[in-house]
Amino acid sequence: MPPGARASRHHLLPRLKGGTHRGTVRLHHICHQAIHARFTEAELARHLTEPEALRAEPRLAGFLAWVAGKPPDFHAPTRISRDRTPKWR
Repeated sequence: MPPGARASRHHLLPRLKGGTHRGTVRLHHICHQAIHARFTEAELARHLTEPEALRAEPRLAGFLAWVAGKPPDFHAPTRISRDRTPKWR
C-alpha cells in the first residue's frame, strides 16, 4: 500500500456470508473496487478468502499488473465486469 493512497478495508469473508467479525485487509481503494466488480459475494466466500488467492486469480491479475504502474493517488471508475459469472471447475 503506497503512502498517500486512498485505502479501504476488505472483509476476507464477505459480511453477507458471515464475515462481519472476521479478518479484514487494507487495500488500495481502486483494487478493492476491482475485486467487487469481478467477483460475486459467493465466489469470494467460497474461493477467495485469502489475499494470495485474490492475487493469483487470473481475472484480477491483469488489472493488478496494469494498476501497479500508476501513481499512488490514481483513481478511475470501476464497472462491473461482464466476466463476473463463476469460473470454478
